Amino acid sequence: MTVENMDNVQIFNSEGKGRGLKVTKEFWPGDVLFAEPPYAAVVFDSLTQNVCHTCFRKQPKLQRCGQCKFAHYCDRTCQKEGWASHKSECSAIKIYGKGPNENIRLAARILWRIEKEGGDLSEGCLTSMDDLQNHMEDLLEDEKKELKVDVHNFLDFWPTTCRQFGVQYISHIFGVINCNGFTMSDQRGLEAVGVGIFPNLCLVNHDCWPNCTVILNNGKIELRAISKITEGEELTVSYVDFLNLSQDRKKQLKQQYYFDCTCEHCTKGIKDDLMIATIMEEENKPSEEVVNEVMQFTKKTMEKVEKARSEGSFHEVVKYCRECLKKQEPVLADTNIHQLRVLSIISEVLSYLQYFQEAADHARKMVDGYQKLYHPNNAQLGMAIMRAGVTHWHAGLIEVGHGMICKAYAILMVTHGPTHPISKDLETMRAQTEMELRMFQQNEYIYHNMREAALKNQPMKMMEGPSDQAIKDLFHRK
Repeated sequence: MTVENMDNVQIFNSEGKGRGLKVTKEFWPGDVLFAEPPYAAVVFDSLTQNVCHTCFRKQPKLQRCGQCKFAHYCDRTCQKEGWASHKSECSAIKIYGKGPNENIRLAARILWRIEKEGGDLSEGCLTSMDDLQNHMEDLLEDEKKELKVDVHNFLDFWPTTCRQFGVQYISHIFGVINCNGFTMSDQRGLEAVGVGIFPNLCLVNHDCWPNCTVILNNGKIELRAISKITEGEELTVSYVDFLNLSQDRKKQLKQQYYFDCTCEHCTKGIKDDLMIATIMEEENKPSEEVVNEVMQFTKKTMEKVEKARSEGSFHEVVKYCRECLKKQEPVLADTNIHQLRVLSIISEVLSYLQYFQEAADHARKMVDGYQKLYHPNNAQLGMAIMRAGVTHWHAGLIEVGHGMICKAYAILMVTHGPTHPISKDLETMRAQTEMELRMFQQNEYIYHNMREAALKNQPMKMMEGPSDQAIKDLFHRK
């Protein structure tokens, strides 16, 4: 795989941020600024037997490497394609006796590539691994201890027959992984399954209201414009989910990426008022005491919800969420992020349990709130609208369902493009719901009868379970 379209961008010194990337010409929403394969990438420790180590596709039956017994692949094609990256790793794992953790595996793959190609710029790369930030000086004491353990375990794993790197350089590579590791998604972009290093992407600075988004498509990341970008304008992506108060985003960015966010939305606290809004009608306006009581109840409920989700007790999750919404709805506004988080969870879990009518009601409220907060071309917004549309479709609410699916398709054509698997899935759903909508408009009675007959003739199948690996942040940190 090769890097594509790097003549569209160039490095420059961004004021207050260090190095950054700016465009050499004008771009419009949906344009791909560049595409880049990973310099190195590995599957998460928890998914090594469930995800292909080459294409990162998640599926139940994979073929195991016959030599190291650790790596897994879709088929011989993936195994052959990934052999160049796995060859040295395979020998090392056989000698070591087991696969080390994901950080050590990624560091080893990076150093094997440096051993083979040298530390200079690779073809299509604007920066080298040596020049990437490691933020070693910003690590806390606990993080420094973890780093020492990783370096020690790495030296145990690294073969004596390979080029020997100094401890300082190995520490630099771990530092780069720590603050630049990109979250790798599965083939449909719905679940985080691994971590990789993309040197050019590392040059793109953060903004909470960015002009670009990043998606993984066919083994490469694509940097895609989500708004008009004029010639010479800096490229930005959001490292964290926008659906947090500016002070919380700033705190997260400082802790994980070691910088103070000075973007306009953080500096001016834009949309913070909406995210913590309460009911504003004068006759129903809640007192500060009531708001605090609801917030305390929400906090305790979310702790119960997380525990129940981790145990797979989804009926308990629904019960807790219903109790919480009963407290929240008379007090919190439709854009309040605490209520939106509960709506997101209960709509997802009810869909999984196939209580589609109630799930659709909660999903619609969630989408209404999201649309007032997110950038109109935000990928998270598009995915949320898609899920809500599918839920309405399953509930037999074909008019609303089709409208949401069309809306989601318009957003994902910008954020993901027409060749992404999720866009292709959505195009199929759009065609199907359009056909059903025409049938519904011609004769509503016949439509519902045919739908009920179709459902009776098919055994009920549980939908895919709510994922605890949903992608929220752009970069992955151990």
